[in-house]
This record gives sequence, C-alpha cells and structure tokens, in this order.
Amino acid sequence: DMILNYDQILEFQQNRPPYLMIDHADNVIPGKISEGYKVLNNDEWFFKVHWPTDPNMPGMLQVEALVQMGSLAILTLPGLKGKLLYLTSANKLKFYKKIIPGDKLALKTKVLLWKRGIANFSGSGFVNDNIVFKAAFSLILPEIIDTYKK
Repeated sequence: DMILNYDQILEFQQNRPPYLMIDHADNVIPGKISEGYKVLNNDEWFFKVHWPTDPNMPGMLQVEALVQMGSLAILTLPGLKGKLLYLTSANKLKFYKKIIPGDKLALKTKVLLWKRGIANFSGSGFVNDNIVFKAAFSLILPEIIDTYKK
C-alpha cells in the first residue's frame, strides 16, 4: 500500500492546478485501488461560476476528481509514473447530493480490469461518510495500446 501526498501526486500524474482535483491519496494499491480526498476551499475557481448564488461542484468535475484518483492506481504500477492516461468513457453516473464549499470530498476507486493499456474502474465520492455520487469509467494508456498495433 502507498500513501501519496500532494507533491507525490504531482510526480505520478500530469494534471496541474487549478485542474488538479485531488489533494491526497490515503491508500493506493497499484493495479487495484486508489482512495483519497480533496478539501474544497471557498475559493475554488468553479464555485465562483457554478453558481454564484448556489455554489457547488459541477458533476463533471466530480467525475474528473474520481478519474484523477483512479489514475493513481495505474500510474503507480512499475514504469508508468508520469505517463498520460486518457478518459474514454464514463457511465452509470449518479449524483445524490450537492458538494459545496468547505466539504471534504473522499474518493474511492477500484480497478475492475487492467489489460493491454485499458483500465476499467468503479468509484464513488463521499462527504461525511455519505455517498454523494458514483460512476464507472475507463481510461487508456495510448503508449501501451500502440505496442499492440504493430
């Protein structure tokens, strides 16, 4: 099991502020799971525009946070640190509760399949131990996929 602080997250994946949607990974088992969180400060850029009178985290950014957390389960595998993963699908999206300024968004992801550069995941977001959203998603690592095209 691995724990990754903010600086280590920056080493493993290429998203950067303000688009980095994760702060800390509490539990990463390479190829299996990645769990961690983001603390949503009042000054997050998206709260200013979504919406000024009712600030909340956009659903697609919730999915992005989940994808970024999930990517750590792949990028911590040997030889993959810092590689680019791309989102190819997100489905089974369910949003249960708004995520608002001051919330600590806990993210839990599980690798369902990792084969030939394609990873399938399930994941959920929680605030105060209550589920706020869930999704299934797939990521690809083109560098690995390309080796099978030859």
